[in-house]
Amino acid sequence: MPPWRSLLFAAFFFSFLIHTSVLAQDYEDDQGGDDKSVQLPKAAQSCNGIFITYDFLYREREYPYVKNATAQAYAFRSTATVLNTMTEELKSWNIFVGFQHREILVSASGAVITDGTDFPAHVENGTSFSGSPQADLLDAVDTAGDLHQMMVKIEISGTQFGVKPPGIPMPKTIKLQNEGFKCPKATRKGSQMYVCCVKDKKSKSKKLAPTKFLPRRYGDLTIDYDVLQAFENNYLAQVSLDSNHPLGRLDNWNLTWEWKRGEFINTMRGAYTLKHDPSECIYGEAGKYYKNFDFSNVMSCQKKPIIADLPPERANDTQIGKIPYCCKNGTLLPPTMDTTKSKAVFQLQVFKMPPDFNRTALYPPQNWKITGQLNPEYTCGPPFRVSPMEFPDPSGLMAKSYAIASWQVVCNISRPAPKKSRCCVSFSAYYNDSVVPCSSCACGCPDTDTCDPDARAALLPPEALLLPSENRTAKAKAWAKIKHFDLPNPMPCWDTCGVSINWHIVSDYRNGWSARITIFNWEEYTFRDWFSAVQMPRAYDGFDKVYSFNGTKLTTPQNTIFFRGLEGLNYLLPETDGKNPEKDPRLPGKQQSVITFTKRHTPGIDIPGGDGFPTRVFFNGGECSLPDEIPRGDGHRPRASLLLMALAALVVFASLMGDLF
Repeated sequence: MPPWRSLLFAAFFFSFLIHTSVLAQDYEDDQGGDDKSVQLPKAAQSCNGIFITYDFLYREREYPYVKNATAQAYAFRSTATVLNTMTEELKSWNIFVGFQHREILVSASGAVITDGTDFPAHVENGTSFSGSPQADLLDAVDTAGDLHQMMVKIEISGTQFGVKPPGIPMPKTIKLQNEGFKCPKATRKGSQMYVCCVKDKKSKSKKLAPTKFLPRRYGDLTIDYDVLQAFENNYLAQVSLDSNHPLGRLDNWNLTWEWKRGEFINTMRGAYTLKHDPSECIYGEAGKYYKNFDFSNVMSCQKKPIIADLPPERANDTQIGKIPYCCKNGTLLPPTMDTTKSKAVFQLQVFKMPPDFNRTALYPPQNWKITGQLNPEYTCGPPFRVSPMEFPDPSGLMAKSYAIASWQVVCNISRPAPKKSRCCVSFSAYYNDSVVPCSSCACGCPDTDTCDPDARAALLPPEALLLPSENRTAKAKAWAKIKHFDLPNPMPCWDTCGVSINWHIVSDYRNGWSARITIFNWEEYTFRDWFSAVQMPRAYDGFDKVYSFNGTKLTTPQNTIFFRGLEGLNYLLPETDGKNPEKDPRLPGKQQSVITFTKRHTPGIDIPGGDGFPTRVFFNGGECSLPDEIPRGDGHRPRASLLLMALAALVVFASLMGDLF
């Protein structure tokens, strides 16, 4: 750092130390604060990093009033501040507040919950906040100590439980989550908690050249929000979705976000919103300002619009189509299947509201979420400013054009929580008569009044796999009676999954073994271009071939074998009626193939011991719930009788005696 800059910073910082309390009070007054204003502790004066505070303001008892202190609900208010005391800008700040009293947040002004969770938000295990609209915090040198640009305050309100007065319900911790920082244990004094997080000199994060924007990041799914044209009261934006994960996929995707500044969507190309209701504009703030505007053809006035892809037949529509990579009916495949179908694009014209009537006043929507039909669950972070997107010049010349402003949203696949999967797996083997079915309530249980959602699933005969889960109880009871199994009372709940997969060990011999995978579709939905994948750490190197599917070994994720339908057989048909719909249960759509493995590259593999079963199974990108156990081989494999063994021993003995004499 040049000497003059160090001296200048020292002067400003000294002035900042003297007037910290006054500036904090002025900041509070300008923000419309009340007499419960946030006062920065003296520790801020010695912090050369990011100074974070959490102040518990007050709480009030909520109805219903109960005698049990731990069950009593309280409405509370608190504030958190993030102050940049470094000599450089902090981009896309992100803090963690370790709530621990079953808090339910109702609002948080000046920030958004990082993972896009809607209010009211259950945050009993803590939550992260990101800046909105002020995502970046400037330093004192470049702002002449202006706290409005150096600091952000989050006003939090919600409900919490327990901690009988006069106890103060404080979080476990507060810390900065930006990469390259380290935070000591937070200091608590009464109703205030604070911490100074500093740059970690041992951080292995890449040192990038100073730039105005953050570098683009990798994610399982990345979304780009690029402003192509900007006017005083509206702008044209392009949204691009890129599927990057080898198993990431979306079918009939629905994308939603939240407008934070009163915006509305006038027109769209390449996609559409599921609800068109101009009354929300006419009777809202937009109608008060745009008095002569015709809202009858507005695409969406919703604060949280739901956006869907166009069908293929609208791809060349001159009004709503004609956008590259659009119009695939919401199908977003992994790049391992088809790179041309791993991207989706649409454009929208956004009208703004005061005070943002300036062509440079551009703010992206917040709280992004995307879902699909029986696909993995994606968790999306907040949008962060990146360098303007580069495009080929529309003139066709060897030139480049750039977006006016660009933001990136990074979404990653989340592993499903227990009993919240969208598909499940059953195991069976040639050496055991019973099928180990999908675990109880693998995909949730809408009704647990007549069954036990936590009991281990009841074993089944193989033919029961062709029955819908609600029709298997009689089969399970009859099978238990034949095999002398004990059954709990009440019976275990069934899986209720829309897709189930059976993995069956077909054979095991000296040089290899074989398995059969069967995919059942219990939905009234046809899965086009379906795929499945299995992770098999012990058997991966021995994979030989798959007969009725296309099979490929993947290096990412590790030890994964990828299956997809052959050309012309890439449809997994829906559930259909039985021969007699009044009596017969419905039949699932089904795809099946045998898979062979060799033992040449997997010495010591123990198929009856469980090495032949996958440790993770996926369908269309979503991870499936595995059963509670694997089929046991002990006592179920065919064994030679004692008489045959005795005769064999006698023959060997006679042969030996003959050689001697």
